[in-house]
Amino acid sequence: MARIERIEIRMADLKPKVKRTDAIQSFVSQETPIVTITDSDGATGTGYSYTIGTGGSSVIRLLADHLAPILIGEDADQIEHLWRKMEFHTHATTIGAITALAIAAIDTALWDLRAKRQGLPLWKLAGGAKDRCPLYTTEGGWLHIPAEALVEDALAAKEKGFRGSKIKIGRPHVSEDVARLSAVRAAVGPGFEIMTDCNQGFTLDEAIRRADRLRDLDLGWIEEPLPADDIDGHVRLNQRSSTPIAVGESLYSIRHFREYMQKGACSIVQVDVARIGGITPWLKVAHAAEAFDMPVCPHFLMELHVSLTCAVPNGKYVEYIPQLDSLTSSRMTIEDGMALAPSAPGIGIDWDWDAVKAAALGEFDAEIR
Repeated sequence: MARIERIEIRMADLKPKVKRTDAIQSFVSQETPIVTITDSDGATGTGYSYTIGTGGSSVIRLLADHLAPILIGEDADQIEHLWRKMEFHTHATTIGAITALAIAAIDTALWDLRAKRQGLPLWKLAGGAKDRCPLYTTEGGWLHIPAEALVEDALAAKEKGFRGSKIKIGRPHVSEDVARLSAVRAAVGPGFEIMTDCNQGFTLDEAIRRADRLRDLDLGWIEEPLPADDIDGHVRLNQRSSTPIAVGESLYSIRHFREYMQKGACSIVQVDVARIGGITPWLKVAHAAEAFDMPVCPHFLMELHVSLTCAVPNGKYVEYIPQLDSLTSSRMTIEDGMALAPSAPGIGIDWDWDAVKAAALGEFDAEIR
């Protein structure tokens, strides 16, 4: 039995390569907590999570002061036991983003360690449903980008074989959103998916109004139209909209997802492995969605989500937003707009440790033994 001997904690601060804006905020920085677990046999596993600019220091302190110390000496392969131990140890602070992001970094490291010890890539260890998934791109669809540039980016994505583009909506008047999306639809034709993302920016009446106005554009989905905790509002909207409603990036519990699915408040599940608390609960949400005949199209973290999307039968899309290029030695393999599941044992991320150490903010470095 290999027991956990050492846990190393770092945080890299990555700046977005392009300006990122949506209906309610700007993505100013990707604070990236990185956790490496070493067991008594010397095997290691690395996991990570992220913020979009705030809260990273709190995640690190929760990891260093409260979570990592309780794992020393534990059997690294008892992942479900360790996840529950961390959840109940931080019960007073759950359920919420800071706790979920901290637990996710450790849980992902444990899965990486298990997969490496078993000599399997994560997508096979976690299910092995398929070895590739279609991509859609988001990076060229931010809210501040003019219509002409949206069209150019969508056409470029289509030329590369991508299956769709996601465009942020939430301009001051619905006519602006309609005009922008109509320009893209006219350019790409009917066979290319256009996804939209509201980032929780609408009230219920405005969301219904915009969904009605956008109906004829045959959108792939309308994402996060309302505040994430407004389940009843999502039920009413989903009943009114012929366009699928997608939710998940701002949900932090498998029970929240259960309520959405049971009540018919969504059609597409976008569970985020960092914000749900790791691979362990991500798989539970994905399998629950399968029981409701709902596809899973995870939010962000493409380098990790490609393996998870390929692991489950209802994994439908991977969201293309490169973010770890400056910290890794390898890149996602893409063929004809499809992301190929990594073949190497582990979660499929080849860290460039010199780059990680160079990008790490030294004040947050910690080693727990």
